[in-house]
Amino acid sequence: MAPRPHFLFLSEADMIAAGVDNPERCVEVSEEVFRLLHRGDYVMGGPTGNSHGLGLVFPASSPFPAMPVAGPDRRFVAMPAYLGGRFDVCGNKWYGSNAANPANGLPRSVLTLMLNDKETGEPLCLMSANILSAARTGAVPAVASRHLPPTAPTSLAVIGCGVINRAVVRALLSQHPGITEVACFNRSPAKAEEFAAWLREDYGLAARVARNAEDCVAGADLVTVAASRTAPLRVEAHWFAPEATIMLSGPMQADDELWTGSRVVYDHIALHESYVEDARASSDLHAAYDATIGGPFYRLIDAGRLPPLLESEDLGAVIDGARTPPRGRRTVFISCGMAVFDLAWGAELLATAERERLGQRLDLWASESVH
Repeated sequence: MAPRPHFLFLSEADMIAAGVDNPERCVEVSEEVFRLLHRGDYVMGGPTGNSHGLGLVFPASSPFPAMPVAGPDRRFVAMPAYLGGRFDVCGNKWYGSNAANPANGLPRSVLTLMLNDKETGEPLCLMSANILSAARTGAVPAVASRHLPPTAPTSLAVIGCGVINRAVVRALLSQHPGITEVACFNRSPAKAEEFAAWLREDYGLAARVARNAEDCVAGADLVTVAASRTAPLRVEAHWFAPEATIMLSGPMQADDELWTGSRVVYDHIALHESYVEDARASSDLHAAYDATIGGPFYRLIDAGRLPPLLESEDLGAVIDGARTPPRGRRTVFISCGMAVFDLAWGAELLATAERERLGQRLDLWASESVH
């Protein structure tokens, strides 16, 4: 096999030209990934091949003046993975995060994705991944919304009116043309009004700003939650419609009844087992649980009030098993993010970029030799 003379760099503009913000296409690709996860045709990081990633978290203080110190959302994370099927690619999603970034005109997290040849390790493409990551984050609950609600949804509640929920809502609306009413809630009312205005202007929907979280979710068929980690949200079970499908892309605190009285569907059971193993190996189990979206569920499992993870459902099993959603019961879907979705969407867009001759070719090896 001859060395690859170069690899491709795709800027954010190149990614947009390749279709990174096409929600319908991203949802289809994401459903493929759930089927591959269920069949086991993937590897992620960690000793069991199921880790979310390896995080670099800074100390609270340091004697070294140049070393960063801990702060809200301040970390670096590497998320390596292999995904099989028609994608058949290795790669790594890499990001740095800092809650202070928006004050400097940057997104909270700055993301890139590298795709690699599975045999040689040579890079195939380095791509800007902020829009890619948002798109696949939005697509995952949209896949869930195809399989979990007992009836076609007509109303939607949006808790958290930032970039993530904008991607989620775009993906949901691509799947459910029957949605006509949307309620929006954000800790900043101005952001909620901006979000509602976008829905009215771009989609012609009856979108309103809710007075509070309870008003937002009342009667909604679908609820999407992507609230800030720095301002945790608390809700009560009785606020929700009896057959509501609640999709968590961010943390949410609630009374135990919301979790124990609902059908709970995880994105991927093995991922959550890895989260729990990591938490138990840490110096502070409760702090580790607090750092994950699934923390409230893990606590209830430990207390014997929810079924063990291995006896629980995940979306891949639901999709492959074609199970009929139960009637008369709420459903909670937990989505924590996996690099395999970034790899799949990235590989799909790389194929488009190559066909359309997008991006910039960068030399990897010296012309004289390969070391």
